[in-house]
Amino acid sequence: MSIREATRDDFEQIWPIVHEIVAAGETYGYPRDITQEQALNLWIEVPRKTYVFEENGQVLGTYYIRTNQLGPGDHVCNCGYMVSSAARGRGIATAMCEHSQEIAREIGYKAMQFNFVASTNEGAVMLWKKLGFTTVGRLPKAFRHPSKGYVDALVMYKWLARGPHVSVDAVAS
Repeated sequence: MSIREATRDDFEQIWPIVHEIVAAGETYGYPRDITQEQALNLWIEVPRKTYVFEENGQVLGTYYIRTNQLGPGDHVCNCGYMVSSAARGRGIATAMCEHSQEIAREIGYKAMQFNFVASTNEGAVMLWKKLGFTTVGRLPKAFRHPSKGYVDALVMYKWLARGPHVSVDAVAS
């Protein structure tokens, strides 16, 4: 098992994962009928870096890292993670999130923010909290879940820089 930087050629294996998750409409704020070309742009071309979690040449998971905001907010990154349904429960999301935090530090980011976590995505919310992320905002009924209707979306944040800790109260104000 390894995590390595993705190439454009990897998208052939990434696309089924992205398509399955986005079409379900339960976790990502992307159109459920996303095309392969749109997904390639969002997952490979726009991000600063994209990675794959690979085992025996098979992509089981993927994540991207990109700058969350330009200008004075460019020290904060954003990531998105997807794991194949066939490989869930094996710690792949944990490994990718830990890896992404190290990569973020290496390329100069000071913090990581998840902008739109569906509150119904309980596994992700629990994992992000376990890995040190704090919910700093709640967007009431901002996510339209296909079976649960309008649910809250969470903004989750973690200061990554070594040194003095930033308090959540300071971040949330």
